[in-house]
Amino acid sequence: MAGSTFASRSYRDLAIVLRTQKLGEADRIITVLTAFNGLVRGVAKGVRRTTSKFGATLEPFMMADVQFVHGRSLEIITQAQGRAAYGPVIAADYEKYMAASAMAEAAERIAEHDVVLPSGSTAGDSRRGGHRNAGSSGPQFGLLHGALAALARDAHAPDLILSSYLLRSLSAAGWAVTWSACVSCGAPGGHLGFHSGAGGPVCADCRPPGSRTIPAGTAEFLHALQHGAWEHTTGVSADIRHEAVAVASDYAQHHLERRLTSLNTLR
Repeated sequence: MAGSTFASRSYRDLAIVLRTQKLGEADRIITVLTAFNGLVRGVAKGVRRTTSKFGATLEPFMMADVQFVHGRSLEIITQAQGRAAYGPVIAADYEKYMAASAMAEAAERIAEHDVVLPSGSTAGDSRRGGHRNAGSSGPQFGLLHGALAALARDAHAPDLILSSYLLRSLSAAGWAVTWSACVSCGAPGGHLGFHSGAGGPVCADCRPPGSRTIPAGTAEFLHALQHGAWEHTTGVSADIRHEAVAVASDYAQHHLERRLTSLNTLR
């Protein structure tokens, strides 16, 4: 752009690497979720060469301080300084890796999706272009960062961290579930029916076709996962835990309108 300077075309942000794609012989397209600029896709030139100074920093599930320069369709990544090296620890464990991959897929989809904000505007109205969608990126970035950190330090089982992340990120995006009442009539209680299309638990009278039956106590367990109340997630039976993971997964895929490949593989 005529008259533009490097300073006017560049910006820095904390970024979590969601995925990478090979480009040419030595470059990669890096898809990241940033703290302040939402989803960003940029080209890291020469990053696949052994002499690259920041190749290892731009691997999936790593967090880095990244400098971007505006490009036509993709940003250009000119610098990357590591901030949290979750990638190697997660990649060394299959269940952690698949859970993190599913979270990365979900994070990318949420960032791409138009979400109605409290003001009545949409995330798509905010700085949206071919490569960026800022939306409400701060909460989503924080949730993903927290989930990856929990995976890396073995804070909880990978499937429970994944389920909690899915429910909390969907809540931040406007799809929170009320687990203590029927979504159709408001009847209180931990109901045994659940329908993703209806938006949550359903009582026996309101239960639409295709609803799944969940074991008693599952709604309360899902409520704890959604609110990060980990002290209430211990000692549950295997069938409740299994069903809770399935409910969270199906609910996420319904609202994200995409089958998450990593999620289905993990299940």
